[in-house]
Amino acid sequence: MKKLYYGGEIITMEKDKEPVEAVLVEDGVIQDLGSLSKLEPLFQDDNIEKHNLEGNTLLPSFIDPHSHISMVGPVAALCDLSECDNFNEIVDQLKAYIKEKQLKDSDPVIGFGYDHNVLQEAEHPTKEVLNQVSMDRIVIVMHTSGHMGCVNDLALQIAGIDENTKDHEGGTIGRVQGTLEPNGYLEEASMMAMREKLMGDMGTNFAAMMQQGQEMYIKNGITTCQDGATSKEIMQLFHTLADENALMIDVVAYPLVMETPTELLEQYKRYAKKYSNRFKLGGYKLFLDGSPQGKTAWLTEPYEGETDYKGYAWYQDEEVRQFALTAINDDVQLLTHCNGDAASDQLLRSYANALQVSTNPNKHKLRPVMIHCQTVRDDQLDEMLKLDMIPSIFNVHTYYWGDVHLKNLGAERGSRISPAKTAFDKGLAVNFHQDSPVVKPDMLHAIWCAVNRKTRSGSTIGEQECVTVYEALQAVTINAAYQYFEENTKGSIAIGKYADLVILDQNPLTANKEEINKINVLETIKEGSTIYQKNET
Repeated sequence: MKKLYYGGEIITMEKDKEPVEAVLVEDGVIQDLGSLSKLEPLFQDDNIEKHNLEGNTLLPSFIDPHSHISMVGPVAALCDLSECDNFNEIVDQLKAYIKEKQLKDSDPVIGFGYDHNVLQEAEHPTKEVLNQVSMDRIVIVMHTSGHMGCVNDLALQIAGIDENTKDHEGGTIGRVQGTLEPNGYLEEASMMAMREKLMGDMGTNFAAMMQQGQEMYIKNGITTCQDGATSKEIMQLFHTLADENALMIDVVAYPLVMETPTELLEQYKRYAKKYSNRFKLGGYKLFLDGSPQGKTAWLTEPYEGETDYKGYAWYQDEEVRQFALTAINDDVQLLTHCNGDAASDQLLRSYANALQVSTNPNKHKLRPVMIHCQTVRDDQLDEMLKLDMIPSIFNVHTYYWGDVHLKNLGAERGSRISPAKTAFDKGLAVNFHQDSPVVKPDMLHAIWCAVNRKTRSGSTIGEQECVTVYEALQAVTINAAYQYFEENTKGSIAIGKYADLVILDQNPLTANKEEINKINVLETIKEGSTIYQKNET
């Protein structure tokens, strides 16, 4: 069935094109577009379904360039600690969750989303706090960044962590002051090791939770998303979901380069850099440091108020060069987590060195990506341009942790986090992400953050880095499509592209820029089919 969209404002995201008043879709593809006078004969065709926008705005659907969709559903099922203001509320929330979910005495309780930066105690809830929840069951709480967390005494005992346990490389085990006794706080690689040991298989129905995760993206107008750091088990899950045609939106996976990605690439050749039933393996993922709000990002200069502490690296240069070389020689894109500018330096020099020794004739066409880019410097953006490296900026940091960055980094560095305007002005293909489940996949909020740069306290942070609304829209449509090598099929409304569309109740280009975050997604369309429609009630 053909569909004709008209009767509202249409944003094509195609530069220097004539205004469009109607769009014709057939078999999931945009077949024609233009003025009403040009497409007037189509209104007389009874075989065409007419879709009156009724004054609302049609634009290409949003594309998520970095998140972890496989974790969005499972995290939503955990105890939500994001609204807790102090330790007592965390304890009460976890106890209420145990009762609400009717957990058995032996069942662990896991919370997600606390932020020590906003807690009244301004500290992490270590084992003394979590022991108040239970001494007889495992208690784990994860920081909103996902890079750190705390556990109770029982969890430490079962994991075999005591005063003789050394810190993991690229991680830290918190200690009771003046002793080597673990206090329950775990950071970076140490927290990851704990999660793998204690949370591997707890009877979770990941297939059902994946569906819940999809729904969150779809309700926010997103039709292409990412699963970063995909494990072998999750790769198998995606394979199963694809075989069952259970994916409603396109998912691009990036397994960790530090593990066995080449074998996965060979095992799942069907998905290698191409979709099969809405799933593809896009490349590899690498972590180089932590988070600036948790003060684990690796900086070239100390954190504010510190004499020497600059965060820390996860790997040595030679290891990073080998990781980059693996991706280049396997002819795939490498996405690398870099929050601190020292981590960015390490990526840039390591990737450049790997390019020099690789014999892959396609090595300069792989579009490597620097993920997060929180403290990236101007000179590093210049180097990224030379390497055709894409900055995928976690720009909602300006709102969620802007005040914290000013405290942790000082006024000059702190106000320059997420330097999107500078990156745009240098000609880089900037995109924005939310790193879900760290932050909900709400692209309209990301756009609001990019054009206003307001913190939670209401302050404006680094006004010189505010972008235009059109640039922000580029970052979550056509530029995000470019990252996935899909700019010829997605990201704008043009003849021959997929009819991946979203209908909003206001035009972001003409709305009050301070109220863009209040715009609603009315309908999400994937290849011409409506997959979400907002209820009128």
